[in-house]
Amino acid sequence: MHRTLADDLSRLPALLQSARDFAAGEVTGLDNRPVVHLDKAPDPEPLPAEGAGAEGALARFAERWAPGFSGSAGARYLGFVTGGATPASLTGDWLTSTFDQNASGSGGSSATALERETLGWLRELFGLSEAHSGAFVTGATVSNTVGLAIAREWVGERRGVCVSREGAATLGPVDVLSGSPHSSVAKALSVLGIGRDRLRTVPVLSGNREAVDVEQLAAALEALDGGPAIVVANAGTVNTVDFDDLRAIAALKERYDFWLHVDAAFGAFAALSPTYAHLAEGLDAADSVCVDLHKWLNVPYDAAVQFTRRQDLQIRVFHNASPYLRLPTADPDFLHLTPENSQRLRALPAWFSLAAYGSAGHREIVERNVALARRLGERIAGTGQLRLLAPVRLNVVCFTLADEPTQERVNAVARAVAASGEAFVTPTVYDGTQGLRAAFSNWRTSEVDTDRVFDALLTAAASVS
Repeated sequence: MHRTLADDLSRLPALLQSARDFAAGEVTGLDNRPVVHLDKAPDPEPLPAEGAGAEGALARFAERWAPGFSGSAGARYLGFVTGGATPASLTGDWLTSTFDQNASGSGGSSATALERETLGWLRELFGLSEAHSGAFVTGATVSNTVGLAIAREWVGERRGVCVSREGAATLGPVDVLSGSPHSSVAKALSVLGIGRDRLRTVPVLSGNREAVDVEQLAAALEALDGGPAIVVANAGTVNTVDFDDLRAIAALKERYDFWLHVDAAFGAFAALSPTYAHLAEGLDAADSVCVDLHKWLNVPYDAAVQFTRRQDLQIRVFHNASPYLRLPTADPDFLHLTPENSQRLRALPAWFSLAAYGSAGHREIVERNVALARRLGERIAGTGQLRLLAPVRLNVVCFTLADEPTQERVNAVARAVAASGEAFVTPTVYDGTQGLRAAFSNWRTSEVDTDRVFDALLTAAASVS
C-alpha cells in the first residue's frame, strides 16, 4: 500500500474528525458568508505526483476552493428551486458515503430494501396509489427522461412496435402536447430520439396563467384522429407555480388515447399541506410522475424519484441482460428501471429526513416557505421600484422592475443582488417581460432572511434607476 494511503488509514478516525470540524464550521457560519461569490476562481494547478494525504488535501481545499463556493445550502439562496440539506439528510448523506453501497441490486445488502421503504413513504407523502412503482434518479431531468422513455414505449405498444428492441425509427412521429413545458422535457425528447420539434405547446388559460387550457388540449387531441399521444402536464410551473387541472386532463382519457406524464418536480409537495393539497389533486391519475427531492425535501444533491403505473414497460426499456445480473422479476432490481447500473444509495438521505421529521415536519417547511414567499410578494407589491408579474401562488415570487424592465436593467438588478452577498435570485422571462424569480424551498429560511432579501432587492433596484 502506498505509504501516504497507509498513513491515512492508520489515522482515519482523526481525519474524519478534522473533516467533521471543518464541515461544522462551514454550516454554522452559513448565515454570515456571502450567498454567492463572483470573484475569479483559482487557476488550475498541475496534478500532484505524490499527494499531500487527506489532511493536506483538506487544508488545500479550505484555502483554495472553499472560499469561492456559494452559500446555496443557506437561507437566502433563492435561485432556481434549490433546497438545502436538513440535519438528518446531511447525516444520511455522510453515511451513504461511509457504507458505499451499490444500490443497483439486492444481492448481499439490505440497501435496496431501504430504498423500497423510502419510495413507499414518498408515494404516501404525495398521495399516489399502490399501482405507482418508483425508483431514485439524479434529478428532475433524468426523472422526466425516464417517464417519457416509458411513454415512448407505450406509444410503440399502441402502434404494434417494440421501440426498445426495434429502435425509435420504427415508431414514426410522436405527438407530445403540453401547456408550459419545462426545458428539461425538450431535452428528454432530444435524448430519446423523439425530437424537440415534436413538442407542441398548447394554449394556456387567460388571465395571467401558465396552466393549460383543457378545452384547447382536447381540441389538439381531437385533431390527432385517434392516434396515441403523450401529454406532459405540470404540477407547478417554474415561473409562477401554476398547476394544470390534472383531474380534468385525466378525464380526457375517456375520449382520447394518450399517456399522461406529470412534471411535479417541486409542486408535488403541495400535497403535504391541507391548505394547498387541492392544487395537486389528480396526481394519482398520472401514468408517470417526476418529483425532485433536492428541491423541497431538502436532501443533498443529487436526488429525485420517478413513479409509473407501467413498470413492465419500464423494465422493457431499461433492463440489463447479463449472466452476472439478477433477471427482472415482480420485484426487479433498480438497475432494470433507470439508465444507471451502478448507483449510490440516494435513498438514505431521504430516509433519514423522513424518519427524523415525518410528514408533519416536512409539511411545516412547505407551509413556512409559502408564507415567506407571500410575505416577499406583498412587500414587492407595496413598492414603487418593483412589481409582481404574477400572483404568488405557492413558493415562487415572479417580479420585475416597475419601470423599463429591459433585459439589461433586470440582469443588472440580479447582478447587484448577487454582488451584495445578501441573496441570489435568477432571471426569467414571463409573458414576454424580463423578470426575476425568488424561489423559497430551503428549510432554514425565516422572516428575517426574507426581509434581508427584500432590502437587497430594493437597494439593487435603486442602483439601476
